[in-house]
Amino acid sequence: MGQTIAEKIFSKHAGKKVYAGDFVITKLDLVMAHDTTCAWAIDPFYEIAQKVWDKKKIFIPFDHAFPAPNVQMAKLQAKIRKFANEQGIPITTDGVCHQIMSERFINPGNLVLGADSHSPTGGGLGALTIGVGSTDAAIAMATGTGWFRVPQTIRVEISGKLKKGVYAKDVILSIAKQFGPEGGNYRVLEYGGETVENFNISSRLTLTNMSAEMGVKAAIVAPDKQTDVYLKENNRPYAFNKDLKSDSDAKYEEIIHMNVSNLSPQIAQPPDIDNVEEVQKLEKKKIKIDQVFIGSCTNCRIEDLDVVYSLWQKHDLNPQVRTIITPASKRVYLQALAKGYIEFFAKKNVIILNPGCGPCLGRHGGVLYDNEVCVSTSNRNFTGRMGSPKALIYLSSPATAAASAITGYITDPRKFLN
Repeated sequence: MGQTIAEKIFSKHAGKKVYAGDFVITKLDLVMAHDTTCAWAIDPFYEIAQKVWDKKKIFIPFDHAFPAPNVQMAKLQAKIRKFANEQGIPITTDGVCHQIMSERFINPGNLVLGADSHSPTGGGLGALTIGVGSTDAAIAMATGTGWFRVPQTIRVEISGKLKKGVYAKDVILSIAKQFGPEGGNYRVLEYGGETVENFNISSRLTLTNMSAEMGVKAAIVAPDKQTDVYLKENNRPYAFNKDLKSDSDAKYEEIIHMNVSNLSPQIAQPPDIDNVEEVQKLEKKKIKIDQVFIGSCTNCRIEDLDVVYSLWQKHDLNPQVRTIITPASKRVYLQALAKGYIEFFAKKNVIILNPGCGPCLGRHGGVLYDNEVCVSTSNRNFTGRMGSPKALIYLSSPATAAASAITGYITDPRKFLN
C-alpha cells in the first residue's frame, strides 16, 4: 500500500515503514524552544540530563517578547541565557522562530519539534514540523527523539486562479471557515493542487502556519521547484528528492476539493477563526478601526511588504489609526531596507518594530485597550489575544490590512490595487 508524504517522513525517522495509527519513536532533525517555552523546559531537562543530545540541533530564539518589556520577561530570558551558555547553544534574536527556521534550518523531509503552537509553519517546505509543550521539548533536547501516533492525513486539493486582491491568507481563512477550530485535530493537512503548486514558499508558509488554528498535528506541501528556488535564495542548495511526495495509492482519511477562482478577500471576525466573512460585506458597515498590525509568522515576509508598498504608494494613511509593521526576520527587514520600504513606511508615520512577534500575542509593541479594534495579519483573534479582553481583532491579508490603514475602517483592498 502506498504512503502519504507524512507517513514517508515518519518512516524515515523511525527506521521502518509505518502508517497512520502506528506508534513510533523517531529521531529528530531539530528542536526549537523560544524565550518563553525554553524557560519552562529547563527544570524538567535537568531532571533527566546534564547535556543536550546535540547542541547544533537545538534552536533557541528570543522572539516573543524581545527586548524584554518587563521584569518578569527579563527574568525568563536571563534563565534561558544561563542554560544556553552552559550548553554551548547560541541564542538568536533575528526574528520570529518559524521564519528563521524556514530561512536557515528546515529542509524537505525533516522531522522537527517546536515548543510553540505554530510550529506547523515549516511544513510549507515539505517537512513535518510539530508543536509540543515544554516538557516534551525538554525530553527531545535531552534524547534527540520523539514519540508519536502517526496521524491520519486529510488532503486539501485547491484549484483555480486567484483574482486580483486575493491571496493565500484569504484561501486559508476560507478553509478555516470550513474546518472550524477543531476540524483538523491530530491530523496532517496536506495541501496540493494547481493553485498550491503555483504558490511561492511565502504563500505556502501562510497556509501551513494558519493550519495550527484548526488543531492540526502538522501541515505540509510536497517540495518541488518552488522549494528549490527558495532554498537557493537563502544560500541553502538542496538535492531535490522527487520521491518526497504522497504515492498515487496513498490512503487519506478524506480528500477535500476547493476551487478558489471566485474567492474574494476574506476576514475572520472576533472572537473565532472560523467566523469568516467577505471583506466587501463588512466594508458596508464602516467598522472603525484603531490599529493595523502587519506582522507575525503568518504574513510579514518581503512578499507581503511588496503588497503593502504597492497599495500605499499614492495614498496617505489615516492619522487616527496606529499602523504597526513588524518584519518577520532580520533578512526580511534588510530586504525591505534595500527596496526603500523602511524609509517609505517611516515617512507614512508607520511604527516599525524590530523583527519578532511584536503585538501578535499582546505582550508588547502595540497592546490593545478596551473596545479598541485591530485589523491584523496574524493568526489568532480570540478574546484577549492582543491585550484587553474587550478589544476586537479582525484577521486579514496584508492587502486588506493596508487598505484599512488608508481609510480607517475595514476596507476591501481591490479598489487600491493598480
